[in-house]
Amino acid sequence: MGMCVDPGVFRWCQALSRSRSYATKTTPKTSPRQALASPGRCCSARANDRNTDASRSAITSGTHSKVKTVSNYTSSSSTNDAGHVHEDNSLLTGQYSARVRRRTATDSNGGRTTTSDKSLNRLISFLLLALCFTLGCCTINPPQDAVHITAILGESVVFNCHVDFPGEHPVPYVLQWEKKVSEKGQEIPIFIWYESYPTHSGEGYEGRVSRVPPNSTFGAASLNLTDIRESDQGWYECKVVFLNRPPKQHKNGTWFHLDVHAPPRFSVTPEDIIYVNLGDSIILNCQADGTPTPEILWYKDANPVDPSSTVGIFNDGTELRISTIRHEDIGDYTCIARNGEGQVSHTARVIIAGGAVIMVPPTNQTKLEGEKVQFTCEAKAMPGNVTVRWFREGSPVREVAALETRVTIRKDGSLIINPVSADDSGQYTCEVSNGIGEPQSASAYLNIEYPAKVTFTPTIQYLPFRLAGVVQCYIKANPPLQYVTWTKDKRLLEPYQTKDIVIMNNGSLLFTRVNQNHQGRYTCTPYNAQGTQGSSGHMEVLVRKPPAFTVEPDPLYQRKVGESVEMHCDAQEAEGTSKPSIQWQRRDGQPLQKNRVRINSGNITIENLRRSDFGYYQCVASNEVATIVSATQLVIEGTQPHAPYNLSGSATEFSVTLSWMPGYSGGPDYKQDYTIWYREAGVSEWSTIPVTPSGSTQVTINRLSPGTTYEFQVIGKNALGDGMMSKVITIRTLDAQKAKKPSTTTAAPNDKEFKHAPEDLGPKPGQPRNVTVVEIPNGFLISWQVPLERAHLVQFYTIKYRTDAQWKTLNRGQIRPEETSYLVKNLVGGRTYYFRVLANSLKSYETSEEIKFPVPARVKHKAITAGVVGGILFFIVAIILSICAVKICNKRKRRKQEKEIIRLQNSTW
Repeated sequence: MGMCVDPGVFRWCQALSRSRSYATKTTPKTSPRQALASPGRCCSARANDRNTDASRSAITSGTHSKVKTVSNYTSSSSTNDAGHVHEDNSLLTGQYSARVRRRTATDSNGGRTTTSDKSLNRLISFLLLALCFTLGCCTINPPQDAVHITAILGESVVFNCHVDFPGEHPVPYVLQWEKKVSEKGQEIPIFIWYESYPTHSGEGYEGRVSRVPPNSTFGAASLNLTDIRESDQGWYECKVVFLNRPPKQHKNGTWFHLDVHAPPRFSVTPEDIIYVNLGDSIILNCQADGTPTPEILWYKDANPVDPSSTVGIFNDGTELRISTIRHEDIGDYTCIARNGEGQVSHTARVIIAGGAVIMVPPTNQTKLEGEKVQFTCEAKAMPGNVTVRWFREGSPVREVAALETRVTIRKDGSLIINPVSADDSGQYTCEVSNGIGEPQSASAYLNIEYPAKVTFTPTIQYLPFRLAGVVQCYIKANPPLQYVTWTKDKRLLEPYQTKDIVIMNNGSLLFTRVNQNHQGRYTCTPYNAQGTQGSSGHMEVLVRKPPAFTVEPDPLYQRKVGESVEMHCDAQEAEGTSKPSIQWQRRDGQPLQKNRVRINSGNITIENLRRSDFGYYQCVASNEVATIVSATQLVIEGTQPHAPYNLSGSATEFSVTLSWMPGYSGGPDYKQDYTIWYREAGVSEWSTIPVTPSGSTQVTINRLSPGTTYEFQVIGKNALGDGMMSKVITIRTLDAQKAKKPSTTTAAPNDKEFKHAPEDLGPKPGQPRNVTVVEIPNGFLISWQVPLERAHLVQFYTIKYRTDAQWKTLNRGQIRPEETSYLVKNLVGGRTYYFRVLANSLKSYETSEEIKFPVPARVKHKAITAGVVGGILFFIVAIILSICAVKICNKRKRRKQEKEIIRLQNSTW
């Protein structure tokens, strides 16, 4: 006996048991819900117990449906005693009817259930048992002679299943279609039908499964499956359970196997165009899905690919590999995926290609005005459809109006300007591209030299009497102007010998105090290394009185926020001159707020004053003779303080002392206090310190870390609230163990900042990695790893170091690119060193990260100890040598005395 162990099947039993119709037909003894919920009531059956007419078949519906193979099978039949053949269904139905008749005949009036009631109860119980039997039977192995159907993806198919009624008399039955979903034979219901009850469709089959119409040519249990998917492939079983016979009796049913065929479709294809270099290796990957599994074929230029020592096809034909690209390997490669349902193809073009490269870039040139200049820009590319574009100062040369008629771009990419003019000086850039990768560019500067010349000559110029004035000479020169000669009334003017006249750097004449003698007719002649193009025209210089203020603004205006201010100004012209125009402007250059500012006849009115209106204002009166200015200050009272300024500081190891100039406090009635905001560079959060005593403009921040960069700013506050922040300054505390000399600065010293290589020096290697400093017995070993990127560009390494001053080079000679360590012996104990390793290319370099290495103080102590020990040993050796010398001298003296005594004795004898 099988067990109802499949959760999905059990849910189907529950769904049916909850039907309202079932609830009305249950008996008090056993409810349908209890029957369906009892897995022990399920039983097993053999699929080949069913008998089916040998002529049954499965027919696919739809105009494009195909039946590839149909295998019919004939169920076994039984023979009765009279030698007649009966189908099992009829036999079982007859036996069941006989039992019903016998029970009817023996029915009594003793209050027992009538035959009809008992039959109804038995019928309902049998229905529930049959359903549970059908839904929870053990695994069934499909017969080998089942019906096989082949269908196309997306089409429809009809599983033709007949119902063989007992004795050919229609009786109620339950129709269930199941699909085998695993090798173990697990089956899931995909369709359940019972007359007058809701039809149930399995998950994924909603809206795609249905019974065929009753008037169709197919069997009454046939199933229509639409919109076929590849997942629909597999075994299906048609089960017909009659409600008027025991579960142990045979049931109707048929097995089907559905093959779903799909035309090929690509899941992976190579790129349409593949650019390669000679000697490269490539893999063209082409994968396709479909049923049956598509066959992959490769063609090159319409011919099948011929495998060779460098060309091969692998992984069931999905990969075409070329190990070494040769000229003959270039071409079109077509991948074809085909099966019995069709074929698809994809073509990839393999070409030797690369981005355009400038072989001969343009070079800087200097030309004289009127000459011809040609910039070369030779480029190579594969494919060779190189496009060259030229730009002048970022604009296409053909769009520069001044060059339009004088510029030519030749087929070889060179640029010609003929003739050149003075205004053609500038940077010219050629950009090359063949559509592959990013365009490359190269630039050169064109320098046009010409003799100095006067570009403009005003016929009349005015000088203000008793004021300073200038007679302009507008000059253009390349090479730069060297000097200018002036004439007055056709006589050479010697400004260096004339009081109150100076020749300015631009060649103009400056009169420090104008008088009537300065009036006259002037000319100027400029010179440079190329000479001069001649003198200017005559300039009539007239001396006139300047305009004068008749009304000037007050020196100071004090107003409160929200009020208005009106400042008055007027000026009068001198005789023989035009009336001066009057304008107002802020001395700091900020624009006036036009929506709140009105200017009328030289008077200015500012309404709804704000804190930002605080500042100095100028009334400017000007005519052709001179421009005169009168200034005033506008003070806005009743505002928060203005920003402090001139913030500076000095640092020690553990503290920074700041000082600043106070901003406007907001009015005489407001007292201003300050707060310091500071943080370590690179940290997001700010710390604050109130400045004490109140109103002080200097403070010291303590408990800072040595050798650390900090950022500082100051904010003022009065009774109305916080004011504006000062500018941020950066100060670095002194390193530990350094001299205590304070360092006054408003920013980190530039000599401590490492200078990186400019980008225009050419290609540079990658960054040296993992720089370490390790103390060893004979010194300190600095080690690093080669760059991960562009290591082939390294020509040599350099080690830079600093303590608290500028960066210096540590190594004396170049460190070869194959070496990744360097031994240094003379580091000073107790100091902190900062190291960087530079990877140098031909013209540029890249630096490693900066590392910090504090040298232990004991290194210094070792040296001192060694010196002391050496001194003591030297002293001991000196004493020993002295003693030996004294002994030798005494011995020699004694020998001399003995010889003298012997001599005297001999002489006596």
